[in-house]
Amino acid sequence: MRLKVDLKSDALYFRISEDKIHDSEEIKPGIVIDFSKSGKVVGLEVLGLKGKFSLAELSNIQVDLPTKT
Repeated sequence: MRLKVDLKSDALYFRISEDKIHDSEEIKPGIVIDFSKSGKVVGLEVLGLKGKFSLAELSNIQVDLPTKT
């Protein structure tokens, strides 16, 4: 999994799988989901990022990872 914030493109991209993107669907204005040929979600893109989040919020992205028990 990868998370990329691209301020030049004004977009955030969360790549869930490395499967090839076959289709994309804009589910709401500025929110795009990418799908593999089998229909699996491959990625999620948020466009117009600067209008939705402040630079301070983008600088504080946290990831909560599962822990082994």
